[in-house]
This record gives sequence, structure tokens and C-alpha cells, in this order.
Amino acid sequence: MRHIKEMLTVVGTLGCAIGIGFVMQSSDAAQSRYGNGEKAIEGLTPAVAEVDRNDALLDVQEIELTSAEFETNVIVPAADSQVTTGSAPKLAEPNVPEPSVSTACAVTAQARAVAAAMVNLNLNASCLPGERMTVHHNGMIFTETTSDTGTLNITVPALAKEAVFIIAFSNGEGAVAQTKVEELEDFDRVVLQWRGQTGFQIHAREFGADYGSNGHIWADAPGDLADAVTGRSGMIIELGNSDVPDALFAEVYSFPKVAASQSGEIVLSVETEVNAVNCGQEIEAQSLEVSAGGRMKTQNLSLSVPDCDAIGNFLVLNNLLQDLKVARN
Repeated sequence: MRHIKEMLTVVGTLGCAIGIGFVMQSSDAAQSRYGNGEKAIEGLTPAVAEVDRNDALLDVQEIELTSAEFETNVIVPAADSQVTTGSAPKLAEPNVPEPSVSTACAVTAQARAVAAAMVNLNLNASCLPGERMTVHHNGMIFTETTSDTGTLNITVPALAKEAVFIIAFSNGEGAVAQTKVEELEDFDRVVLQWRGQTGFQIHAREFGADYGSNGHIWADAPGDLADAVTGRSGMIIELGNSDVPDALFAEVYSFPKVAASQSGEIVLSVETEVNAVNCGQEIEAQSLEVSAGGRMKTQNLSLSVPDCDAIGNFLVLNNLLQDLKVARN
């Protein structure tokens, strides 16, 4: 018989009028729930409903949602006067050495709309090989690096129909690219972004899916672009270069609401594992949710992680992101 999972409810104080359900799961329960780092196995349905009703309450007082913006030292190149950009949050970017560039650098970028309301972003900066940069788009920011030939080619989920991308290097060089994304209205889209190795993740459980089963979409089971295009399921895209120290990261969940093949609810949660990097630390994240009409809902989260004796546990925030209601068309 499977062991009963230990779940600890965490009580926190909030900086605005919103209820955040917060749960800490033990490492044994987390292994049952997430597996050993392997991708979700088709048909696997862990016994996630078994809860010890005598669970102790762990009182953590430093959970706060705030409206403050993060600071940044990144110099953002000015966009063309004809370009209207969305405001970007000031996520903290660590001090990094400026690249040594002795000659004028021609930096160019192109943006092209592709399937599933995504944008192919292509950068050419031949005199800045292997250099760190930040990519800004309608409030979303993440860190990337150029290749050894000074190029970057990535696919980014659009957050605005008139999609503008600003690419900024620490020495003030950069480029602006824009494109129109007609399909954006066909998708529900949420973003979670943070700095450093915090362990934050978006988990989407589609239409009653249990953890580890089909329909549980997260970093280790991110879904498929073809399924997102045809309406069978959503998908998660991870942005940011983990090889860069103290980088900015973003995770984007998208669901094809117009092409949906079934009706129901998608339960969204934000989760993080207590690890040797974040234990006992205060970590921050920001959520961005694209609502009807292209309006953006933004929330900043500040969370005090339990001490290092809790390593291996998962912190689960059930109500930071709004669950999605899907109607079959």
C-alpha cells in the first residue's frame, strides 16, 4: 500500500487582496508526484488525493505579493520612433563586465510570426560573439547569449498582437524588431519570470489531469507544438540561458482556447523545490497573464524559503495564477 503523503500547509501574509494557497510537500511525496527527474510517463496516475488530515501547520510569515518593480542596470537601446513598446518590468540584472568592443558594432534583429502565436527572433551581432544580452518583450525579460559568431535564433511566445522585441547588451548596443501576431487572440497565455536558480515552475493540469498523468504540463513534460496548434493540449516554453550566472528566466504556458478539442478547467500552480541554492533565502518572481483584449495582469511575489533542513520539499502556490476556463468550439 502506498504511503500516505505528508503535506504541510503554509500560512503567509500577502501584500495585496488575493488569497494564495500555499502547500509544502515532503521530498518523498515530491518523488511520488514528480518522479526522479524523468518526464511524465503516459498513463501514470500517482495517488495525489491521499492526505494526512493531521498535518502540522508550518507558519511562514514572509510570503508577500507586491506592486513594486525590480531594479535593472541594463541599458535598453531606444526603439524607433514609430514603434510603440510595452513597458518592461525592472527585473534585477547583476553587474557584468562590459564587452571590449573597439569598433562600431552593427547589430540587427528581425522578428517573424510563426505557428501558435509564436515569434521567430533572429539577431546578428558579428562583433559581439559569446556576449550576454537581455531580451525584452511587453513586460517579459530573459537572458541569452550570442553564439560564437555573434548570432541568436530563438522562438518566443508573443504577448502582444503588435509584438515588439528589444535586445540589449550591457555596453549599450542593441536592436529592436517587431512583427504582427494575428493568432494571439486564439491563445490563453501566462508567464512566470525570475532571476537566478530559484527553482520556480509553472504546472498546468488540464481537464482534471493528475500529477504525472497525460494533461499535466510542466518543464519535464512541456507538451508539443503540434498539439497546441490543433487544440489537443497546451505547452510550456522555457526562456533564458542557464549557463549564464545569475541569469533572468521566463516560463510561458500557452493553451489554444479557440481550437480546444474539449471543455473544462485548467488548474494552474506555481511551484518551487527547496534546494541548496534557495534554502533560507528570499526569492522573487513575477507573473504576467494576458487577458481578453490584450490586457496584461502583473503580480510580483516575494517568498521566504524555509531553512535548509527542508531541502527536497516542494512549495506549491495554488492561486497565484488564475485557473483557465475552456469552452470547446
